[in-house]
Amino acid sequence: MSGIEDLRQEYKGRFLDPENVDPDPIKQFDTWFEEAKKAELPEPNAMALSTSDPEGHPSTRMVLLKAFDQRGFVFYTNYNSRKSFQLEENPYASALFPWIILGRQVNIEGKVERISKSQSLKYFSSRPYGSQIGAWISDQSKVISSRSLLEKKWNEMVTKFKEGKVPLPDSWGGYRIIPRRIEFWQGQENRLHDRVLYSLHREGWKRERLAP
Repeated sequence: MSGIEDLRQEYKGRFLDPENVDPDPIKQFDTWFEEAKKAELPEPNAMALSTSDPEGHPSTRMVLLKAFDQRGFVFYTNYNSRKSFQLEENPYASALFPWIILGRQVNIEGKVERISKSQSLKYFSSRPYGSQIGAWISDQSKVISSRSLLEKKWNEMVTKFKEGKVPLPDSWGGYRIIPRRIEFWQGQENRLHDRVLYSLHREGWKRERLAP
């Protein structure tokens, strides 16, 4: 553990101000997301998704953003997973995009809803064959005795389903985070970071600067 207190990164990014960002946070996210892709960051759509149970006990894991528009931010998962059970009991979540190389973060908070089965099917059909099979064999978050059990199920499903003919499992689909708060964070020198918060009000999105 020695030396952890000495780990330090100095930031120096473009200044971020409520007056020089897009009034629409979804458009601002699109701008930053495109810049993250151009910077060739590894998996720029990876986000840390935090959920909690009805008692407020939190859990966090990395998932992949697969779509976003004015309605919200979409990811896919097993509906029998721990995260899904928490979302069904407490349908609120936050998602953090850690674009560390760019000295940036984006944090999204909001209510979560299931997307339509037709939208889940459309995306599922576009996935690689191996990923489709994987969705069938994993009882996500459940305790299993060994990896060989997964491999046995894999072989069974490969025999059962031919490539290009894998149906959508009932236990698999998408969720949409409907944002109420979106924060854009840009690292700056001397820890005087720029933070711009968009919060949704009846009259629309409000932009404010937060202290670092």
